[in-house]
Amino acid sequence: MKKIALDCLPEGKQKAVTMSFDDGKTADVRLAKLFRERGVKATFHYNSGNIGRETYVTEEQVREIGRYHEISVHSCTHPFLDRLPLPAAVSEVMEDRRQLEKLADKPVRGMSYPYGTYSEALVNALRACGIEYARTIQNTGEFDVPEDLMKWHPTCHQSHDLDGLYQRFLNKKKHIRIFYVWGHSYEFDRDQSWERMEAFCDRIAGDPRIWYATNLELADYITAMRSLKFSVDCSYVYNPSAADVWILVDDVPVKVPAGAQMQV
Repeated sequence: MKKIALDCLPEGKQKAVTMSFDDGKTADVRLAKLFRERGVKATFHYNSGNIGRETYVTEEQVREIGRYHEISVHSCTHPFLDRLPLPAAVSEVMEDRRQLEKLADKPVRGMSYPYGTYSEALVNALRACGIEYARTIQNTGEFDVPEDLMKWHPTCHQSHDLDGLYQRFLNKKKHIRIFYVWGHSYEFDRDQSWERMEAFCDRIAGDPRIWYATNLELADYITAMRSLKFSVDCSYVYNPSAADVWILVDDVPVKVPAGAQMQV
């Protein structure tokens, strides 16, 4: 029997980098451009109730950022969602989603929790309402694939030792690894740390070993990978999703095309 492992990203890669920034301050425009010029993908989480206010991005800026990066939910008004009555918390998320979809011209399916707080009841309600991933602010210092995409813990905040963590990330030789950085663009102004982020992006850009992905691209791929259907002896696999998925067969990457059944 062949050895099968669900342990590949697109093109057989095993490493991914994703960025995630909250609150929608005007510094998002500079940060989105910095990432785009270096081929790095990011997700920007917006409070629709603040869009267009002083020091916040405008609707047109959100649209422009969304042409390359992902636009994602952060609630309408940035409350502690776990302290609200459940219907009010769900309304905060779904109304934010509704408004952002008008700007993104596509379904908005992910979010980050304001202040990183959530409850089990909220997670279950949001999952039922079509939210497919949600990021916390619990820094792990690690690079693991999230067990539950609705409780996605990042690697680190932007202020942490990015270079040291990235070197450790590169040194990991087996299994899918995700380097996930989160933060706020306005902190680069406050801390005068733009050059540090620019240097970091220059370091990581253009590496053929890396998949540079938005949060949602990663979430969609992980979901598709986990949806593969195998025969009992794993000699056949069916991919019911609309995305190609790669698996390891005797440690060799093999593509399972979208909608296809194949022998492995």
